[in-house]
Amino acid sequence: MYARYPIKGVTYPTEAEIAVSFNEGCALEKSAGNLIRDRARTLRDKILLISDKGTTTYGEFDRQTEVLAAALLTSGLRPGDRAIFQMGTVEDTLLALFGCYKSGLIPVCTLPQHREHEIAAMIERTRPRAYFVQRDFSPNFDLVAFANHMAERHGHVSRVISTGDCQGSLSCLATSMTYDLARSQLTGIEPDARDVLTLQLSGGSTGVPKIIPRFHGEYLGQASSVVRRHRLTSSDIALWPLPLIHNAAMVVMVFPIILTGGTLVLQSKFDRREFLDAIETNKVTYAGSIGPIAQSLLDDEDISTRDLRSMRMLFVLDRADAIERHVGVPTVNLYGITEGLLMTCDPADPRDLRFATTGYPTGLRDEIQVLQIDGEAPANEGQEGELCFRGPHMIRGYYDAPELNSTAFTKDGFYRTGDIVKAANVSGKTSFTFLGRLKDNISRGGEKFAAEEVEHIIVRHPAVVDAKIVAMPDRLLGEKACVFLVLRRGQPSPSVAELGRFLTESGLARYKHPERIEVVSEFPVTRVGKVDKAAMRSMVAERMRLEDQPAQSLDVNISEGV
Repeated sequence: MYARYPIKGVTYPTEAEIAVSFNEGCALEKSAGNLIRDRARTLRDKILLISDKGTTTYGEFDRQTEVLAAALLTSGLRPGDRAIFQMGTVEDTLLALFGCYKSGLIPVCTLPQHREHEIAAMIERTRPRAYFVQRDFSPNFDLVAFANHMAERHGHVSRVISTGDCQGSLSCLATSMTYDLARSQLTGIEPDARDVLTLQLSGGSTGVPKIIPRFHGEYLGQASSVVRRHRLTSSDIALWPLPLIHNAAMVVMVFPIILTGGTLVLQSKFDRREFLDAIETNKVTYAGSIGPIAQSLLDDEDISTRDLRSMRMLFVLDRADAIERHVGVPTVNLYGITEGLLMTCDPADPRDLRFATTGYPTGLRDEIQVLQIDGEAPANEGQEGELCFRGPHMIRGYYDAPELNSTAFTKDGFYRTGDIVKAANVSGKTSFTFLGRLKDNISRGGEKFAAEEVEHIIVRHPAVVDAKIVAMPDRLLGEKACVFLVLRRGQPSPSVAELGRFLTESGLARYKHPERIEVVSEFPVTRVGKVDKAAMRSMVAERMRLEDQPAQSLDVNISEGV
């Protein structure tokens, strides 16, 4: 095996595939640990991180992670061992991650919000020997006690390592020996560019997420493609207040900033005022939204009073046009999945390309196919279809999941994303517009449409903050669309008829109109923080069932439920 520390259950790319990736610049012949060492040699005194702890230079970060890596191995852990993570957006998370990267330990990237159901499954599947946990993540839940309980319950975990100043803590390990001693102990055991860097989790909406191996060299290569596409330089100062450990943060923020020698500002949680304050104070040039940031900025009626002149660009999942108009900062849409595809625009691309599409692949050798839904025939030009791709960053298989892998790819080796897109030539570039997910399709009498396509139009309504479309049962047509609305403060809900007129005026076909409205203060979410459409479908189906019952029966059921 060409990897220095091969892991059972991981499907590796072939040596020939890796050679092509190295030769064409799709992957870097470098490990994440050696990347930090290189930057520290040339940028020792430059600030890498700004956080609640203050500032940390490249040199300081390299020394701390070097000592931590050696201390982890001295404690009895070995390269290739897995280490489960439950940590938030704090500097200690990056310290722990890069300590693992340098020592060859493989982070299993779970959320601090996960509880016994998810963590037990991850421990059983990945058999970690270390467990990193943030002591002060929540005042209402003792993560350290939880981690110790899970370690005792499952015999694999030998070390629970928490933040804080207690004995055996992360900070103690990171200061437990001299840099020179640590460096000598690590010499010759660094992971190879071909080794597994991390085990990420998929964004599945139900059940335990799938596990995705990513590799040192290819992950750095994909981060390099973001550097090129978004024109990042050593002058950039990036701001990130969202979950740090997952794919979006690592491949679009952390590694691109380190590759360029820039500076990263971390905020432990998103707060609009603090977010805008940080831009002004630190002269931030680069930021993005994978979650609530974009909508919160749109809700800020006083944003024009803020000094955002330092900002060079923003990236968002959609509605780049609305963000750019409201915030006054060049904005691009972005699409990414942990399985290995990123699409976005260059900030210098024409507005019609940046606004009308999700963008085009960042990878130098990414191949895209748009296939007809429920088949492998190519979709016609301009026709909606399933996005499929292959390339140097494509997952070769989920971790230890042969049955799942047997259905995840087409016969030609393209990964099936389950996402619906439409291809178009815009400003001379073949670009793609994300329309929704196959599981979010509504089939109204056989006419299928993507829920997110309708959602993107409904959120333009002046009374609406956000909208989510789900299927509701219909006796004649099989399914109809129901929309869950979060309304602006003080605004009445539009009726079904009023909303229909708005959608007609927006050019949407009538069969795609919602035929029921449910007003909620917030959407239900899964344990991984994603909107739980399965819960919404169940909710509306149950309400419709109750509405169809006779009044006397309804009263009895409600009484019994109370």
